[in-house]
Amino acid sequence: MFVAFNNLVGIKPTRGLLSTAGVVPACRSLDCVGVFALDFPDAEAVMAVGARYDADDPFARPGRSGRGAREAFRFGVPADDQLEFLGDGEYERLFREAVARLEGLGGRAVTVDFGPFAEAARLRYEGPWVAERYAAIRELIERQPEALHPVTRAIIEPGRQAGAVEAFEAQYRLLALRRQVEPILAEVDFVVTPTAPTCYRVGEVEREPVVLNSRLGVYTNFMNLLDLAAVAVPAGFRRDGMPFGVTLFADAFSDGALAGHGDRLQRASELPRGATGLARREAALVGGGSEDRGMLPLVVCGAHMEGLPLSSQLLERGGRLVRRTRTAACYRLFVLPGGPPARPGLVRDEAGGGWDRGGGLGAAQGGGRGVPGGDSGAAGDRDGTVELEGGTREKGFTCEGYGTLGAEEITRFGGWRAWLAATR
Repeated sequence: MFVAFNNLVGIKPTRGLLSTAGVVPACRSLDCVGVFALDFPDAEAVMAVGARYDADDPFARPGRSGRGAREAFRFGVPADDQLEFLGDGEYERLFREAVARLEGLGGRAVTVDFGPFAEAARLRYEGPWVAERYAAIRELIERQPEALHPVTRAIIEPGRQAGAVEAFEAQYRLLALRRQVEPILAEVDFVVTPTAPTCYRVGEVEREPVVLNSRLGVYTNFMNLLDLAAVAVPAGFRRDGMPFGVTLFADAFSDGALAGHGDRLQRASELPRGATGLARREAALVGGGSEDRGMLPLVVCGAHMEGLPLSSQLLERGGRLVRRTRTAACYRLFVLPGGPPARPGLVRDEAGGGWDRGGGLGAAQGGGRGVPGGDSGAAGDRDGTVELEGGTREKGFTCEGYGTLGAEEITRFGGWRAWLAATR
């Protein structure tokens, strides 16, 4: 939840992927090292380095999913009567917008029963897991109890009284809940929830720490108990400036696919990165290095743009984003017949111009390294040359005039993403 409150990306990996050796334990069988970052490329870079099997960690697990996010996907959304926003209408609105954004990326929303997840969340501070937290700090809490924060001590001390019978009963209930969620997870690529139902001020939490923290954890406290992987994605701001985020979660070892979906959602949201005020990562044009030898820069617009439904076609062919740019002002933009997904037609018009009326394209991107076969396939499309602001020219997707017959002109919106946002 703290990730969402700070407009950050978070990866809550499958338990055991990142070693917990050297970590001060909270609940050793559930402890999981997470990653906070400004965006998913940074978070994934950390995971690539850190997700190494540690034979010296008894809780380590080998293996990591390399499966990427699918273009067309199904995602679960809790039933309306199971969603809790604690009266926060803005968080509810932002969640609905995030669901719509996922649908715009090619997802199909299906309603799922959130009941078993919510019940598992309540188990976290009951019976054996509180006892395990006591065991983790037993020497300290028995020798120097005043060293603990009073709230922490009040939560953990009752764990000393937990009995073996209670422990086994709670384990049996958790296994039953796990069996209930298995078919739910099998039917979808992931489930999306708010990361937290609302956001409290520090003073409010200090006055009622146990009650309010419990409320805030309704969408997160079940993750490790049910052995799930999850990513947290920034998804907007309340009018008072407080950030909102959503969580995508799925079964263990779905880490790679979740990060892919999270990355697409973050890019489509076009929010500032953390507290930097920067809209998105800006990458310099790379050329001349051995990794780019024989590769062709390609300018794309529309559904092939970063984070949009067809961008995976470029990535699968070894492409990578080089930089974001804008076209010269002498282009008009159309939505061509066909789809989904909707496809663009970028037409050069020396006589009438276009972007001088629409405020600049602001949507074309530098394509990647040698991306053959990336044609959008729409009528009239061809692999031509696109003039960029400043007068430089690169190969890219353009459209012949005849290809716009029956097409809708959207030049006035000033760019493909702006058109998508206006028509959601």
